[in-house]
Parts: sequence; C-alpha cells; structure tokens
Amino acid sequence: MRLSDYTDYTLRVLMYCAAHRERRITIAEIAATHQVSKNHLMKIVNDLAHQGLLETTRGRGGGLRLLKEPGVIRVGDVVRGAETDFRLVECFDAATDTCTLTPDCRLKGVLGSALKAYFAALDGVTLADISAPRATAEAGQIKLVRRPRAG
Repeated sequence: MRLSDYTDYTLRVLMYCAAHRERRITIAEIAATHQVSKNHLMKIVNDLAHQGLLETTRGRGGGLRLLKEPGVIRVGDVVRGAETDFRLVECFDAATDTCTLTPDCRLKGVLGSALKAYFAALDGVTLADISAPRATAEAGQIKLVRRPRAG
C-alpha cells in the first residue's frame, strides 16, 4: 500500500506542529522546512482545521497549533481522514467489480485481512509516538506502544 503525497504531507504538518507546541507555526515555515508548496499545505491545513485537529489564526501573530494533545491523535485516524480510497483491488467495490474470478477467489479476504492489520498497527500509534525530539529519534529511542482502538 502506498499513501498519497497528500497524506504524507498531512502527517508532516501534524508532526511539525506536535514538535513545536510551544509556539504557533506558519504554513510558510512548514513549506520551507519540507520543501512543499504553500498552496498545497493551505488545503491540508484547512482540512485539518475542519477535522478539529488544528486551530488556525490569521493575521499578525497568527499561525497554526494543535487543538488536541498529540497522545490522543491516532495515526490511523489521520490516514483515514486524508486518504480517499482503500480499495486495494477491483473486487473491493461491488459496484465496479468485473473480475471473473470473484465468485471463487480468496484473494479479497487475504487483502482485507492485511488492510485490517495495517490499520490496527496505525491505530496503535499516536502523533506523540512519531513526534519525538530529533535527538531522541536519531538515537533510536522511539518506542511505539500499541494502544487499544477507541470505541
């Protein structure tokens, strides 16, 4: 499975904000740091604000900040909110499935199980887990803790 650039940048925005909780972050700052278009980031920031993950303030002294603690933002939820399609193969969508193997094929079940395992792993990791300070991350001291999926 490959995540879209949109999801990649969404995670980067959140990680950057989590790593700099002490101050407001600007879109220009994130764009310069990650070498991403400001226009592209504006759409992502707008979506994250509508999802209740970021607060945005316009004008002088404005910027972005996380609305929730990084420890309660699950990576799986962020990925679900950013990606538009988890149809791994044609038969995942009964409306467009024209595969002649569908009646006897067991691949859909295997891939479905893999997708569930993928999200189980992402749901076990929070923004806090992936936003450790650089020195700690470089020392290999990030420990991912599996958390039970909330209701």
